[in-house]
Amino acid sequence: MAVARDIGRAMDGYRVIVAKSTVPVGSSARIREAVASASTHPFDVVSNPEFLKEGAAIEDFMKPDRVVIGSTSPRAIEIMRELYEPFVRTGNPILAMDNASAEMTKYAANALLATRISFMNEVANLCERVGADVDQVRRGISYDRRIGHHFLFPGVGYGGSCFPKDVKAVIRTAHEQGLAFPVLAAVEKVNEEQKRRLVDKVMAHFGEKLTGRRFAVWGLAFKPRTDDMREAPSITVVEGLLGRGATVAVHDPEALGEARKQFADRVSYHRVNYEALKDADALLIVTEWNEFRRPDFARMKQLLRQPVIFDGRNLYEPEIMREHGFTYFPIGRASVRPG
Repeated sequence: MAVARDIGRAMDGYRVIVAKSTVPVGSSARIREAVASASTHPFDVVSNPEFLKEGAAIEDFMKPDRVVIGSTSPRAIEIMRELYEPFVRTGNPILAMDNASAEMTKYAANALLATRISFMNEVANLCERVGADVDQVRRGISYDRRIGHHFLFPGVGYGGSCFPKDVKAVIRTAHEQGLAFPVLAAVEKVNEEQKRRLVDKVMAHFGEKLTGRRFAVWGLAFKPRTDDMREAPSITVVEGLLGRGATVAVHDPEALGEARKQFADRVSYHRVNYEALKDADALLIVTEWNEFRRPDFARMKQLLRQPVIFDGRNLYEPEIMREHGFTYFPIGRASVRPG
């Protein structure tokens, strides 16, 4: 709001003021009031949420799958269309709607994606109980055109700067309007529980007390191609191991600097993934970096104190792990023990 007032004071004629940030529904009206309090010049406020994924932001900006323009001013909408038309020449739509709908669109999109993630994690947990393979289930449902292939991979929960915050924001907005929104409340609850799944699997295998055990963790960022550890599942995993007396060695291609802010000297940091494995009782994979997909299994087995892998991203095929002599615990698939 302070920036909005500064803009108002600096204006010397008609301006279109664009809100790009993900903001609570109704923020454009507050911006309009703030600008009007500092200026007598005409202006319009446009809600123009960004849909950029971390790690792919430039590609998403240059080739957006849709552009959302929130405004009731034909003049402002036309200016925004002129700006964006060079980026949608392949036919992807520019959608004009009112400000509140544009603000809600961003929240609804992220909340639905988070819902798909939590749903598949629940399916994966059920698959483990009934002896089904979640990867086969995922393939079986993804070819339904109403469902599609995206965001159907189970794992250790979502994190980052958007999904956790936006799910909470929608729940709070609903509460302010007298609605409970139980679906999203469950999505959030499932996600928090899923972040603990790997540690639960570790305790089921090694026992609840992990004092004297050493574990390697590959992947700290909440997703590949970023160093972002905000709300990352790795934090829950590492803290869970440390809290039970274990020693932890961590590796991530990008996020070691952020990890030091989070864990300080409570873990050891390794720039080479294999170095983290030395004398570890097991490896936990938390982030699906491409660098981890085709490792040297013989080298891994030699370095680990015990050939045990807890794979939170299902990077490897269970039969291949059996052939290499690993005890392998994936998500939503049958565990593998050699022999």
